[in-house]
Amino acid sequence: MHVPFCSSICPYCDFAVTKGADSRGAAFVEGIERELQLVQEPESAVFDSIYLGGGTPSALGSDLLERLLSAVRTRFRFNDDTRVFLEANPEDVDRAAIRTWRRLEVHTVSLGVQSFHDETLGFLGRRHDAATARRAVTLANDGGFGCVSLDLIIGIPSSVPSALSGLEESLDEAVALGPQHVSCYQLTLHPGTPFGRARAKGNLRELDEAGQHVAFSLLQKRLMEAGFEPYEVSSFAVAADYRSRHNRKYWAHHPYLGLGPSAHSFWGARRWWNEPELDVYLTLVEASRRPVVGEEDLSRSALALEHLMLGLRTTDGVDLLDFQRSFGVDLLDLNRDRISRLQREGRLRVEAGRLRPTPDGLAVADGIVAALDLGAIS
Repeated sequence: MHVPFCSSICPYCDFAVTKGADSRGAAFVEGIERELQLVQEPESAVFDSIYLGGGTPSALGSDLLERLLSAVRTRFRFNDDTRVFLEANPEDVDRAAIRTWRRLEVHTVSLGVQSFHDETLGFLGRRHDAATARRAVTLANDGGFGCVSLDLIIGIPSSVPSALSGLEESLDEAVALGPQHVSCYQLTLHPGTPFGRARAKGNLRELDEAGQHVAFSLLQKRLMEAGFEPYEVSSFAVAADYRSRHNRKYWAHHPYLGLGPSAHSFWGARRWWNEPELDVYLTLVEASRRPVVGEEDLSRSALALEHLMLGLRTTDGVDLLDFQRSFGVDLLDLNRDRISRLQREGRLRVEAGRLRPTPDGLAVADGIVAALDLGAIS
């Protein structure tokens, strides 16, 4: 579920976000309640995860969060062990907020720390400092949640002083604070954002490929030494049970249903997405119109490519027999020489009937996919 509010908008952010949770939060929740009545999911659907992302879901007050979750839980069927995931900014974390989230049965709190280095946080336009981030993680760790996860950003441009040492400091802080999960994302300078405009003017450049490799290698080495296992390109967990149940649905090509402005959904071979602008979204649902503004029916060849691409972003990889049954392609037979080369390069392995990337292979997952032949799929 996409909650589109932020107290300020970071210069790298290209999500559909807006300010004004205090004045518009109730209208947004009412919009979700209206959209829930318009959803046409299969009657047999049973869900096992609820993800509140954004934006900043923690910007909603306790009453609105409770109303939002109550509406979703009333509308759909859920398993007994359903997990609720909540994204939060460090500056929103205090004991009162934690009590509210625990009462609402939040299982995982995902903290948008991004860095524990003040200079890096200033460059990223974040509202919190390193001390606030440390305090938020400590409070969350003591809050009794099933999992505490941290988001970090890597790939800060080399033009920023102490870019690499700032990453080292952040990784050391993250390990010392003891979360169960860490997600690390490469900084991208998206067109239309302040960072994107700065790049267009020649005032800012993304970290080059060699620098990105150094940053990713440092990330993997430090977290793996501390007992975190990579299970997806950007995701690390201290044990299998702390892996993100919700996000794994995306990578495994399982169905998911999105609600709210700009939310995406995937069911069977069909994908659709909602209107991104909050005011337009609210106008549509108030008129009892589904807020869907785009959709596509994926061909078998497109589904096969996505299945391979998503699977090779994870350490679980791709089940070769399942892929052959689904798409009529024997990946191992068709790509024997290519796979042998990737195995010699230490990027791919074949074990237990699965095609799996190595930790080094995760860093170049897209390149592995491009190197493989899918043959003809009709």
